Amino acid sequence: MFINYFLWPICVIAFCIIGFFLGFYWIKKSYEQKLGDLKALSAKMVQDAKRDAANIKKEAHLQGQDLVFKMKSECEKELSEKRLEQKRQEDRLTQKEESLDRRSESLAQREAEVARNEAELVKNEKANVDRTKELQNLIKDQSIKLETLAQMTKTEAKELLLKTMEEEARHEGGRLIRRVETEAREIADKKSKEILALAVKRYASDYVAEHTISVVNLPNEEMKGRIIGREGRNIRAIEATTGVDLIIDDTPEAVILSSFSPIRREIARQSLERLIVDGRIHPARIEEVVSKISEEMEQSLKEIGKEAAFDVGVHGIHHELVKLLGKLKYRTSYAQNVLQHSMEVAFLCGIMAAELGQNVKQAKRAGLLHDIGKAVDHEVEGPHGLIGAELAKRYGESPAVVHAIMAHHEDTPPESVLDVLVQAADSLSGARPGARREMLETYVKRLEDLERIANSFSGISKTFAIQAGREIRIMVNSDQVTDESALTMANDICRQVEKEMVYPGQIKVTVIRETRAVAIAK
Repeated sequence: MFINYFLWPICVIAFCIIGFFLGFYWIKKSYEQKLGDLKALSAKMVQDAKRDAANIKKEAHLQGQDLVFKMKSECEKELSEKRLEQKRQEDRLTQKEESLDRRSESLAQREAEVARNEAELVKNEKANVDRTKELQNLIKDQSIKLETLAQMTKTEAKELLLKTMEEEARHEGGRLIRRVETEAREIADKKSKEILALAVKRYASDYVAEHTISVVNLPNEEMKGRIIGREGRNIRAIEATTGVDLIIDDTPEAVILSSFSPIRREIARQSLERLIVDGRIHPARIEEVVSKISEEMEQSLKEIGKEAAFDVGVHGIHHELVKLLGKLKYRTSYAQNVLQHSMEVAFLCGIMAAELGQNVKQAKRAGLLHDIGKAVDHEVEGPHGLIGAELAKRYGESPAVVHAIMAHHEDTPPESVLDVLVQAADSLSGARPGARREMLETYVKRLEDLERIANSFSGISKTFAIQAGREIRIMVNSDQVTDESALTMANDICRQVEKEMVYPGQIKVTVIRETRAVAIAK
């Protein structure tokens, strides 16, 4: 048992040693076999590489030979082309040399010819100088003889000739102007009358001369004392807050409001009427009512402007321009309400623009805004046309509309059809019977100015201003004024009237020339 206990580990160890040597031997054999395989593979690879290298070397040799042959061919070809080009250049140079030789010969011939011509010119110039002196002497002798025969100096003869030519030019010019104007007038008058008549026919509105009310009726005479207040405090408060003057005189049951601004006068009128109805008249209440009426007036002006623009069919106007349009309701010109006049001009512009194929909306816009400067002309210096154009430009109106506003009273020359349309519509609106009312002094002064301007021309016999200053008829002396110069005189008088006078509509100038032949048989 003891022996078996010791033999078992020895056997195990022996078997392990034997297994180790057997495994080492097997591994060694395996490595030797793999090593042999690797050597055979490497030998094969070396052999294959040598064979491939030989093939590559052979192919490279062949490709090199092909490349050398190709390069040689290209070099020979390029060399041949260069030789041909060189030959062509040599030929061209030869031709140029021959051409230069021919030119040299030609230049030499021309130089010789120029020299001959110069010599001839010098000779001719000398002969011309001598001839000129001879002719000048002959002209001088002939002039002396002509002056002796005509009994007139050279200067006098020149003046007579110029005068005769000027008279002939005036005669021909007058006749030409007469013919051209007659032809143009026949066409233009017919077309313009058709358009204006159509515009007036299609827009036939009532004319009502509106005035801003400046008289406030009182329920009784006691109300005057309440308006004045203790020691005049109420009337002073009204005048201070509204900016108008109250005139309380002997007029029964009435108070007169006086102010340069129609808006302020309207605010004062409404405020005073509301105070009279309310019955509480004292400084605090006056300030409260005036403030409230002013706010209501601002809103009312905007509504009036919006309504006018809507009625005309113009949209997109700046709110400040709309407010200024509302102010025109309280502005009059020759007793004609300016807002009503502006709306009428807009309608007339639209009608005429449609007939002429122009932009109707733009024409209405320019017509509605043409007098916008009158809303602030008492606050800003300058013509209302320029003021209105500046306002329109400031608030984003188009350049065409701005220029039409500026040119509707000739503050600047008209440049487009739109400018002329606004001018025509403005004159048509103001010139229709009943549209405006003039003072007697203004009417008489216009007649006197017309006759004065006409009488300032020479050859005038009599002048008659007729048709309420719409026409002036001029009688001329037939021995001083010819038919052609009569036409020129009419145009000159028209230009003088346009330059010196301001008037609505147009003035017709008629020059009448009459020749009478009287003989008595005995």
